[in-house]
Amino acid sequence: MLAPRNVKLIDQPNAHTLRRLAPSRMVLAVLTAFAAGDGAAQNLTSDRTTTLGTVEAQQQIAASPSIRNILSSVDVLGSEQIGDKNVMNSWELLGQMPGVQLTQTGQGAESGRATFRAFNGEGYINAIKLLIDGVPSNVNSGTQRFLDMIFPLEIAYIEAVRGTNDPRYGLHNIGGNVNIATRQGGDYRDLRLSVGSFATRELQFALGHESDGLAQNYFIGAQAAHGNREHDTSRKYTLGGKWFYGEDDDSARIGLIARIYHHEADEPGFLTATQMAEDRTQSPPKNANDGDNRDMRQASIHADFRLDEGLHLRNTLYFNRYEDERLVTFTNYPLGNAPRQRRQWNESQIGLLSTVTWQANDVLSVESGFNAEHQDNRYQRYRYAYAVPTNFWSTPARVQNDDRYTLDNLGLYLQAVIQPTDALKIVPAFRADRFSGDTALPGGVHAPLQPYGWIDQPKLSVIYALTPRLSVYANWGQTFQVLTGSTAPAYLTPGQQALEPSINTGKELGLKLQPIAGTEARLALWRQDATNEVANNVSSGTTVGLGHTRRQGVDLQLSTQLGEHWTAWLSHAVQEAKVVTAYTATGVSLHGREVFSTPRYISTAGLDYRPDARWKFGLQAHAQGNYYIDALNAHGKYGGFTVVDASVRYQLSARSSIDLQIKNLTDDRYAYVWYDNFFWGGNDQPMFSPAPGRSAYLGFELRL
Repeated sequence: MLAPRNVKLIDQPNAHTLRRLAPSRMVLAVLTAFAAGDGAAQNLTSDRTTTLGTVEAQQQIAASPSIRNILSSVDVLGSEQIGDKNVMNSWELLGQMPGVQLTQTGQGAESGRATFRAFNGEGYINAIKLLIDGVPSNVNSGTQRFLDMIFPLEIAYIEAVRGTNDPRYGLHNIGGNVNIATRQGGDYRDLRLSVGSFATRELQFALGHESDGLAQNYFIGAQAAHGNREHDTSRKYTLGGKWFYGEDDDSARIGLIARIYHHEADEPGFLTATQMAEDRTQSPPKNANDGDNRDMRQASIHADFRLDEGLHLRNTLYFNRYEDERLVTFTNYPLGNAPRQRRQWNESQIGLLSTVTWQANDVLSVESGFNAEHQDNRYQRYRYAYAVPTNFWSTPARVQNDDRYTLDNLGLYLQAVIQPTDALKIVPAFRADRFSGDTALPGGVHAPLQPYGWIDQPKLSVIYALTPRLSVYANWGQTFQVLTGSTAPAYLTPGQQALEPSINTGKELGLKLQPIAGTEARLALWRQDATNEVANNVSSGTTVGLGHTRRQGVDLQLSTQLGEHWTAWLSHAVQEAKVVTAYTATGVSLHGREVFSTPRYISTAGLDYRPDARWKFGLQAHAQGNYYIDALNAHGKYGGFTVVDASVRYQLSARSSIDLQIKNLTDDRYAYVWYDNFFWGGNDQPMFSPAPGRSAYLGFELRL
């Protein structure tokens, strides 16, 4: 169980030159800094985790092992920094966390995503494993669409694990994972109403009741908005319930979680540079029929048992259903039919996770686990003749996809936690995954999944306390990328060559420092090398071989309590993602080119002021650098921004409060940018999705 905390998170570094140091020189630099500290190693600092906001004490249903045994960059965002935030989509909440890149696509239900460790959010390499209450929640392509089901008031905390040494997960866990833990147990009735810019209206109601061993939790959420652009309306609804029963002696706990979600949204379309200069809020006539209709359902059964003193068994059986229809017009290029598409997904997943933990003694504990998942999916894509706006209800000019495909995954892992002294902890681990499946394509084509065999992933982590307030940790581990989607290259269709999985080998060296009471700092230097990497956009059928890539960076984060009334935090991540060995389809070398859509820095900062029990004032900032938009780095850098949000909250009574939030206080005029070399018939150019300007939201909360 996670204990309540009042510390903060913060990430990543300002030492620009450190990122170019070779690993041995990185070690030397860090150890030199250690030499200034007290050399008497005593107890480990509490863990490698930094926390922003209060974490509600609750029965933890997130997958084990305990997060404190993941010796990597681990951050926790507590409910205090989540519940009263006004966001159109819950992935935006992750922007408060260190080193998290926000890709703000801004196209209806395709609103964007959050990523880290120099993996971008373009959808080509979906490198972040998403879990909701410990339940795997990525769709087949790896995107994080199930996150939209969760509204802020329902969240207890968010955990982010960055790096390659977490053995609990395999598929999509390339750069790390994020677990959204929702509220469980307790007695509460919380209502939140908010209104704001762009005709935004939102209702959230959370109910919890616990008695006689039975914990019940319910949530209802509804949101509607006109959007910051024309033809940009959105309406979404979510309903969730949790029922858990546990024995008084904690020997057994069984539970059920169920959620349903519906979202209808218009898509305003991408703009050319000329169009955005004329009017950044417009929606071109070609996009008047564009939109999205999305339904998601999730159900899981949890059964946890204490078999003996120090011996625990945890099981999760889950079912995910994802249905989506997207109508999208990329350009007004009149020839052919590629720019005008109807895309339909119908995916179902059923899976099981099971773990056994054994605390042998004070020195050794062991955990083993396995997961099995079966996916049964269908993807249809239709292309339409030129019309303004696109007539998606006419007979398609071409059926590009009508594919039925399966994916099966079996994963096993074993981890030991060895603590021979109070100052030293060693965590070796090993994971292996295996995949199978087949696809059925139009024309009677049938093909099996690529024959990857068993994919081995060894891992090793060490932490040592140099002083009671200073710990150094190091880890090494491997993760993998396998291709997803319904066609080649994921499946061995005629003419498709066999491919090896992409193996990511990561290493990290870090220190955790608590110089004075109420202050925490963490410095981490990391590198992640990948072989056979493939940028694979499943929905568009676009594949780009990146070959050998290298991602590396320096992360710095700091949080501090300044007296009784002030709290401050900041983080800075310097990162780069480069191609080491790869060529374009025409034979041009990509060596030394940066992986597109990856900013070189990500920064966050925040300041909270509480003059008394009734008032709370806050400032938060998130900044990202510009990025190249094409593989050759030939068409310039775009997309950087610095956004500052301000908030004030007033406690009307013991049970009610009001709050005002101003987002993008400085009215930064930024935009998401991508390079369209698909839909212009050779007239390739950048395309823009303007972000909202300054906006304001008023909220009212009532705790019944």
